[in-house]
Amino acid sequence: MIIIMSRQRLQSIISTLVTIHPHETLNVFFSTSTFFFVLSAYFVVLPLRDEGAISLGVHNLPGLFAGSLVLTLIAAPLTTLIFSSPNISKARALVLIHRFFSASLVLFFILWMFSSPANSKGFVSTSSVIKEEVKAEEHGWFYISVRIGFFLWVALLNLITISSTWARVIDAMDNESGSRLFGLIGAGGTFGQLFGSLFATTMSWLGPYLLLIASLLMELAARASQTINKDMSHSSVVSSPLTTEINQDEKSIQKESLPRTSSSPPATTKPRFWALLEGIRLICSSTYLLYVSLFLWLSAVTNSFFYFQKVTIIASTVASPSERRQSFAQINSFVAVFILAGQLTLTGRILTVAGVTIALCSTPLFSFLNLIAVAIWPTYWAVAVWETFRKVVLYVLTRPGRELLFTVVSQDEKYKAKVCIDVLVQRLGDAIAAGMYRFLYSSLNGKMTTISLYALPVCFLWILTGFHLGRRQTQLAKSHNNPSFS
Repeated sequence: MIIIMSRQRLQSIISTLVTIHPHETLNVFFSTSTFFFVLSAYFVVLPLRDEGAISLGVHNLPGLFAGSLVLTLIAAPLTTLIFSSPNISKARALVLIHRFFSASLVLFFILWMFSSPANSKGFVSTSSVIKEEVKAEEHGWFYISVRIGFFLWVALLNLITISSTWARVIDAMDNESGSRLFGLIGAGGTFGQLFGSLFATTMSWLGPYLLLIASLLMELAARASQTINKDMSHSSVVSSPLTTEINQDEKSIQKESLPRTSSSPPATTKPRFWALLEGIRLICSSTYLLYVSLFLWLSAVTNSFFYFQKVTIIASTVASPSERRQSFAQINSFVAVFILAGQLTLTGRILTVAGVTIALCSTPLFSFLNLIAVAIWPTYWAVAVWETFRKVVLYVLTRPGRELLFTVVSQDEKYKAKVCIDVLVQRLGDAIAAGMYRFLYSSLNGKMTTISLYALPVCFLWILTGFHLGRRQTQLAKSHNNPSFS
């Protein structure tokens, strides 16, 4: 009785923001909570990661992006292997991933404390950070190794945990429910970004002890994620063929129904080595997933290009290191507020009315205009204003639309191919953007007005890809929702 009353109260609160059915209430609540805890953990440790990177020298940042690609090439297939295991349910696999990263943050706390010159004080003070910036070359191999490892690991944590969680959420919903609810679920992550950023700012004196806070948040994410989809079995209104098939291996372990978006043969036991490459095989065998990969690759290249562009302009217009960090924090906080407001009030309505095609094309179009604006006005305020517009559109429309692309594929493709696309393709785009930007910056002597124009063809191709994908996803969603389709 208490659970029913709590669910009704929760539904009444959520229904003030979006249209939600009774059987979706707990699913949405725990999905939103999971993203809140994951993003909170990430943004709690982000300043510590950037502090370590700065102490190694800003000129080494593109090299760290390349190193992140190498680590991703190892981690993505291992994640696929976990989801491919016939002895571990998808829900259990997600919990294990979250707890693995939770434990790893405790390990990095120990390594950070032993490698820090200020470990005798119990935390890294502001003065010690400034000293590390000035005398980065004096650090020993242990200090350098821990900072490099931590930078790469935090980037991996962000990609793997978010992609895996989205795979689980998408598996619990179809295209129609995703259009209504993905904005609210994504708002949990945005709220986590705000909470994590504010916590890290006000509690910065904790230094590496922030790693323990982040570890606790990842454990809370694990606890929240294990409840995703448990209430779907109580649904009596989901009539689409997409949500009626039962995942056999999960039924034997958890006895819970999982929605499928296309019929596929039952999972068979495969050699573990080949399971590592299953995600890549699924991508290569599907024209649709290849287009999704191209879309995300173009997105990653463009977003990373904007990141280096933002860093370069702020570094050249803001003199003090502390003022630069404050500028980054102000932009991130300002953007997060608008994103949160948009996700809570606009995402579901716009996706339901305008459709996925508009959502996918909106950010490429704004990015195109952003590049032109920065080419004409390469100033701090131009970066701040257009970065706000671009990121708001990205997370309010395009990111939820991108997740809708996976509501029309099979369960294997959701868990295995999606992780490879989100992680491998993302890091490949980051690495290529880093190399491209470094080459253009040195060749053009740092002329921002010219560098920005070289990315315009990439944005144009991104728009065309988004338009094609949006129309294709709409066709697949209609065919799956056709009662005659089975």
